[in-house]
Amino acid sequence: MLKLNFAKKLLAVAACASLLASPLMAAEKVYRLKLAETWPTNFPIFGDAPKNMAALADKMSNGRLKITIDSKNKHKAPFGVFDMVRAGQYDMGHSASYYWKGKIPNTLYFTTMPFGMTAPEQYGWFYYGGGQELMDEVYGKFGVMSFPGGNTGNQMGGWFQKEINSVEDLQGLKMRIPGFAGEVLAKLGAKPTNIPAGELYTALERRTIDALEWVGPSLDLRMGFHKIAPFYYTGWHEPATELQFMINKKSYDKLPADLQQILKTAMRTAAYDMYIQSYHESGVNWDRMKKEFPNIQVKSFPADVIAAMRKANDELLAEKAAADPLAKKILDSQSEYMKKARVWTEISDKAYLDNMSE
Repeated sequence: MLKLNFAKKLLAVAACASLLASPLMAAEKVYRLKLAETWPTNFPIFGDAPKNMAALADKMSNGRLKITIDSKNKHKAPFGVFDMVRAGQYDMGHSASYYWKGKIPNTLYFTTMPFGMTAPEQYGWFYYGGGQELMDEVYGKFGVMSFPGGNTGNQMGGWFQKEINSVEDLQGLKMRIPGFAGEVLAKLGAKPTNIPAGELYTALERRTIDALEWVGPSLDLRMGFHKIAPFYYTGWHEPATELQFMINKKSYDKLPADLQQILKTAMRTAAYDMYIQSYHESGVNWDRMKKEFPNIQVKSFPADVIAAMRKANDELLAEKAAADPLAKKILDSQSEYMKKARVWTEISDKAYLDNMSE
């Protein structure tokens, strides 16, 4: 009888210990995610965004959420990140949505669009104007979640080995330019292509391509394009290039609710930080470019070239909208939001800059 009572007490203590230990054990469980990025190892600004996100997630979760990052140097598939995340080979990805337009055309609209929104306007659309919900609708069909992953701001129109004086100069022009802008230039007779970052300089130097666009002074200076292409054109094609964080939905659903929120917060913070970093680096590097490389000739495309680009852009957008109800839904949402936001942009930032230039 004594032994039985002792055994009961022992079981009761064990049960209490189990109940007390369960929350502690759950709190201490570490969740590990793997992220594939399109960028090379230690690639500045673009590669900083996922690193910052992972560090924030680790710190905010008190070490419960660990994210390791594989660059393209390891996984060898810079334009295969979406497929790897979709298949569950990686839990997360960091890339740019317009890279998947060949497989999923409606992903195109979530990076940036020619003649479209500026970065503040686009962030307003994503977070408060229905953009995130539309992105959910596109990516949800593939078991993937996508979120804003960092903005470059307004990009430069590219480096050209020859000056562009007319629409005729675009005929046969071999240019590295991704996204919808490539389709616009193709409609005007150019030959757009997409080349990974690490191959751009060699392609331009060897005349495999005649021109390229990359980002702007924030990243272009270190790439050395000014050594082989003296004409640097102002932008029209990517006024607010937003990268993306992707998450495999099954991987996301395995996280506790608090870690899901921490992950979303880390992504949003890292995305905005990249925008600020890119803006800062462009200002610093442009100052250096003017001083150290005075032979760089900054140009803007002639008015008739811009008009032709805009006309081609509008015609292509109309075709996209007519062919796909979801594309029309996204494009209408962007257009309607930009009309509202642009009025404020013009009477605030633009008016201020115009006043300061007088």
